[in-house]
Amino acid sequence: MLSDAQLERYARHIVLKEIGGGGQAQLLKSHVAVIGAGGIGSPAIQYLAAAGVGRLTIIDDDMVDLSNLQRQTIFVTGDQGSPKADCAADHVARLNPEIAVTARRERLEDDNVAGLLDDADVVLDGCDNFATRLTVADACLSARIPLVSAAVGQFEGQLGVFRGWEDGKPCYRCFVGDRPDREAVSCAEQGVLGALTGVIGSLAALETIRQLVPFGDDSAGKLLIADTLSLRFRTLSLPNDPGCPACAG
Repeated sequence: MLSDAQLERYARHIVLKEIGGGGQAQLLKSHVAVIGAGGIGSPAIQYLAAAGVGRLTIIDDDMVDLSNLQRQTIFVTGDQGSPKADCAADHVARLNPEIAVTARRERLEDDNVAGLLDDADVVLDGCDNFATRLTVADACLSARIPLVSAAVGQFEGQLGVFRGWEDGKPCYRCFVGDRPDREAVSCAEQGVLGALTGVIGSLAALETIRQLVPFGDDSAGKLLIADTLSLRFRTLSLPNDPGCPACAG
């Protein structure tokens, strides 16, 4: 049962026939783990909290830097030098006090990923490290947790949803292959349009909500590519790889 305050807070969701009171109640008892409280995680965390996702785990071992503030709008100037996960959790508490939020100031590795993602209904990955992305993807595939993966660079963003244990659905490794040693290019080196991270992070929150309360077309196995230089959005269907070492068979 939703309280009177919840009925008012989430009224714009409840009037949507695709969500309704039942969908909102489902959001309130759901748990989402967010990897990275940076450019993508920043808006995603805010919209998930505002949407009433009942439990959020924010995983980030970085500190707030002045250069982050161009795009990471969950932080303010006075947060410089403070842990991102803690600052993001404080913001969630102010935005929506009924959300249970946990800040994990840890670097996600092979030996702790299972514990960090424990009991999550969906994982939203917005980290900027390819090896970490593979670790998260493998853990989600093993635990059968839907993975919402988002990335940005310069003027382009990508967003995909992966449930590779389902018949005909690709996993993340079907998409990127198996190259954890590929050369990483950071935002500091190549730059990124700040507003782009807001667009992709918000879309990542939307897709996370879709995994919790299904509406519209299923987005698993599709890749959204946003090219803001030409203001063009494309959606590609990703095939599953019959020889994928992670999900084949």
